Amino acid sequence: MPQVFVLTTAAVLMLSACGPSQAQPQGTTTPGTNSASPSTSPAAPSASPSPSSTSPGITSPAAPALCKAATLTAATDASGGGAAGSVYMKLNLTNTGTAPCLLRGFPGVSLTANAEGEPIGAPATRDEANPVVDVLLAPGQTGTAVLRYTQAGNYSDCTPVAAAGYRVYPPEDTASLFLPQPVKACSNANIALLSVGAFQPA
Repeated sequence: MPQVFVLTTAAVLMLSACGPSQAQPQGTTTPGTNSASPSTSPAAPSASPSPSSTSPGITSPAAPALCKAATLTAATDASGGGAAGSVYMKLNLTNTGTAPCLLRGFPGVSLTANAEGEPIGAPATRDEANPVVDVLLAPGQTGTAVLRYTQAGNYSDCTPVAAAGYRVYPPEDTASLFLPQPVKACSNANIALLSVGAFQPA
């Protein structure tokens, strides 16, 4: 019996010595070797510039300013003819400045006793037959609007008075131009002798 115990113990010891060694954890490296496993975490993507970003130092060109009375001259061209007691003419504004400017919309037009006088009667009504467009005037260029004058004698309740010409306000301007042209005006403010359209390229 003692011999059997010794042999069994020896067999157990021999089997333990011949068994596989314990596996090392994955991902560890032995110092001084290049056997490291590749990293499994993805590389951070490079940041791309925002589509809305602009390069420094680059600015968009500024839009031309609206035309002002100080850099305009006014004239009329009566070649438009007339009908039913009315005269149609072109109201022309010319850019006398050194930079381009923009005419957009309807001028204000009234009859007046003199260059400094108050308007007589009703101001011009708007004729919307032509659409409002942007009219870019380079220095020396002209924009035009159709101006209609109805004869004061057509109205029995007109109370006619003499007018020295037209006071013209460019669109969106509070300063005006005086255009000498003697005509008859109606002091009755309920009668509109004038109508004017939106500016168009000449």
